Amino acid sequence: MHYFYKIYKPYGFLSQFVNNQKKRKSKHLLGELGEFPKDTMAVGRLDEKSEGLLLLTTDGKFSQLITSSKIEKEYHVMVDGIIDEKAITELRNGVNITVKGESYKTQSCNVSLLSNTSHIIDRFVREERHGPTSWISITLKEGKYRQVRKMTAKVGFPTLRLVRVRIGNYKLECMKPGDISKLNY
Repeated sequence: MHYFYKIYKPYGFLSQFVNNQKKRKSKHLLGELGEFPKDTMAVGRLDEKSEGLLLLTTDGKFSQLITSSKIEKEYHVMVDGIIDEKAITELRNGVNITVKGESYKTQSCNVSLLSNTSHIIDRFVREERHGPTSWISITLKEGKYRQVRKMTAKVGFPTLRLVRVRIGNYKLECMKPGDISKLNY
């Protein structure tokens, strides 16, 4: 029997259960959020400074399906500055980023300006005096290392906050940081 969970990974947590690194011993791990069965693994990753929906499972086939390019992942992203239509169009069409030291053109994707962010839990990011910010939604079918952050920086609007809100049909909905929900699959 396999187990399936969705969690709201808080900012500052690593997407893993075991820390094998000597220099990062004080980092927060997913196991601090609750009790999980043996062999539970994170399906994909969110970096330490990203937050939002993360799926956990004991089923390797499920993990492989979810991380495949068949499944959409949607991110709501706070960027530095008031993003313009030119930058949004560039993101939609794909931009060149660096992946493992090589130039890589991202696939075309859905990008839109978010006018309502009431669904996103408020968290301090920076003082208002440092300038305006805006929110966009980016939906990808690929997931290169720090891809969204590299994409927004490439078009001149660095990511200040990144929240994954959807993976396929699984949604963050009204979860709060640290919440865990068992799934039926």
